[in-house]
This record gives sequence, structure tokens and C-alpha cells, in this order.
Amino acid sequence: MSWFHYYSKPSVAEQRKTAEKRRKQLEKKLGELQPVIVEGNKIARKWWGIAWNKNLESYADFENRIGRGRSYCRNGLLLDLRIFEGEVAAKVSGSSIYNVKIDIEKLPDKKWRNIAEACAKRVENIGALVEGTFPQELADVFMQQGDGLFPSPKEIHMSCDCPDFAVLCKHIAAVLYGIGARLDSDPLLFFKLRGVDPGELIKKSVEEKMRNLLANAGKKSTRVIADKDVARLFGV
Repeated sequence: MSWFHYYSKPSVAEQRKTAEKRRKQLEKKLGELQPVIVEGNKIARKWWGIAWNKNLESYADFENRIGRGRSYCRNGLLLDLRIFEGEVAAKVSGSSIYNVKIDIEKLPDKKWRNIAEACAKRVENIGALVEGTFPQELADVFMQQGDGLFPSPKEIHMSCDCPDFAVLCKHIAAVLYGIGARLDSDPLLFFKLRGVDPGELIKKSVEEKMRNLLANAGKKSTRVIADKDVARLFGV
């Protein structure tokens, strides 16, 4: 009799139950965790989360293996996921509890300047940026492979302490999708992850408005609005 007769894959309900039990045990040791909770079948529903996942799925390096993580993410197996500048740390419930670390390179300064320039007069405020309510051509700039805001596979460095020798195991794949889910609730985490200031994307629009206001008031000024003024006006 083969080993298959002695082992059957746990049902989704059993996986969820085990994950919840493990989460509570971890919280007793580590304090409050930040699990990824997905409502329904869609991992992401808003622009930044959807765009993150779409970017990952657009690369051949990922498309054949990343799908393994969808069910893990949807089924509540991401016990903890934290986004820092250039880094994501997570704990995933599988056959055991596995630790995943994903390092993402900072967006290069030249690329960031080009993107900020493309945003001139096109992003009204931080609210529009967060909600994804900007022109489609700007969305295309953000999503452009190699030159956009989103990281390419070569900029993503991953590790997991599970026994799977694959570079992209299902636990890492789950965390990559989990980032998209987390961006749904807090899109500004994307800019933190990439090490850039979102205020730069609205700065030129604000400067143009200030110049127009001064001109309409019959005043001449060459004043360029300072970073702190952008922050004060739009809560960046």
C-alpha cells in the first residue's frame, strides 16, 4: 500500500482551523499579529492591490508557480504579514509554520524622477493617488514593465525556511499575493515598500496650482512650493 493511503490533504476548513489555532498560540508568545484576511474570492479589489498582483502575474518568471499561493492567501493561512521599507516579513501556516522574507530593491532615483515628471498636473491630491482615480495613461506609466513603479522579478529576493527547494515555493507565492491584499487596505504601504515619497507625485500639480493662483491675483512669483508645504496641504 502506497503512502498516499496514509495521507490525505487537509480540507480548507481543517487548514483554516489549524491556522487559527497557530495564530492564537503565536500571539501568546509574540504579541498581536497582522494576519491577511481576504473576504470572498477576490484577493484584491482596489487599484493598487489589483495592480500589484497583475504585475506579478505578467512575468514569465512567476506565472507558472505563483498561482500556488492563491488558495493559501484566500484561505487565511497568512498568520502575519508586515511591510517595511524594502522588506516584507511573514509567517505562513502549512505543514508547519514557515517564515518568509522578501526583499525588494528600492526604486532607482532616475526611474522615480521620470515617473514623478510624468505625473505633473495629472494627480490632483493624495486621495486621488490612493484611490487610483488618475488618468489611464498614468496608470500605464505606473504599470510599465521595467520602467514603472512596480518591481520586476530581478528586484525581488525571496527566502522561506520550508523544505521546498523551489525558488518560489507556495508559501512565498502566498505572501506575494498577501502584499496585494494588504495594499487594498493601505495603498501608501506600496510607497514605503519601494522607498519613495508619494508626495513627489503631486508636488508639480500643487506648484502649478500655486502659480495659477498667484497669477490670477495679479502677483508675480517664482516661488516653488516646499516639500513641507505639500505635506501640510495634503496630509502626506
